[in-house]
Amino acid sequence: MNIKELSIIGGGNLGSAIAEGLRKNDSFNEVGITVTKRDTSTIAYLSALNIALGNNNAEAASKADIIILAVQPGQMKEVLNGIKEELFPNKIIVSVATGFSISQMEEAIGTEIPIFRCMPNTAIAVQESMTCMASNEAGKSHCNTIEALFQPLGETAVIPEQLLQAATVLCASGIAFWMRFIRATTQGGIQMGFESEMAQKIAMQTCLGAATLLKKNHSHPESEIDRVTTPKGCTITGLNEMEHNGLSSAVIKGLNKSFEKITEIKTNQIG
Repeated sequence: MNIKELSIIGGGNLGSAIAEGLRKNDSFNEVGITVTKRDTSTIAYLSALNIALGNNNAEAASKADIIILAVQPGQMKEVLNGIKEELFPNKIIVSVATGFSISQMEEAIGTEIPIFRCMPNTAIAVQESMTCMASNEAGKSHCNTIEALFQPLGETAVIPEQLLQAATVLCASGIAFWMRFIRATTQGGIQMGFESEMAQKIAMQTCLGAATLLKKNHSHPESEIDRVTTPKGCTITGLNEMEHNGLSSAVIKGLNKSFEKITEIKTNQIG
């Protein structure tokens, strides 16, 4: 990967998290990183990480090899129109905006520019994101470059563009869903007698341990569940009580409701 300069247009939560994650990785020590935002005072802390700040999108785009667009979908057309004079076929556009399609971007800047839509999550700031990505035809020969950009920041998956909305729910919104589950187990721990800090520590590490078991063992959740359930034991009793109260059903329904909402938002944007 030969990236000398990278610019992130949009210094909100996700744009800032991407900048932090990149700078914290040794692979990007020599890469110049710029983040733009109308009011840079809110992201002044990034300067301590040797990240340049600015509010001129065109200037940031002109010097970058890769331009990451981390703005709201409603701002995309304005941002693309503002930087399109700075784009050449050797620059790569990466959008992390929800719901703004590759064809919409091609309409604004042309089909000859390599364009990627990527959906990371805010865990990118600690190099543990799940990033799903899709590209236009011009971007296919650059897939390895964009995967190499995000792989040090977690895991990556190349998927069809039509699945990116589902990826937004499962991967980006998924951070919030898992946070709520950790919060619930923490509250349960408090009720059983732990102080809140200790309950949260146990809940967090147990969640991490469960995910790590699946990842390292290449196993299915049910096989790992079988390892810790015994006849008439406390684990199966707790699991059955959660299921009787709709745990799996509630999670699946929540995911689908979230998917319905993002589909509605997308439909309204097109309309």
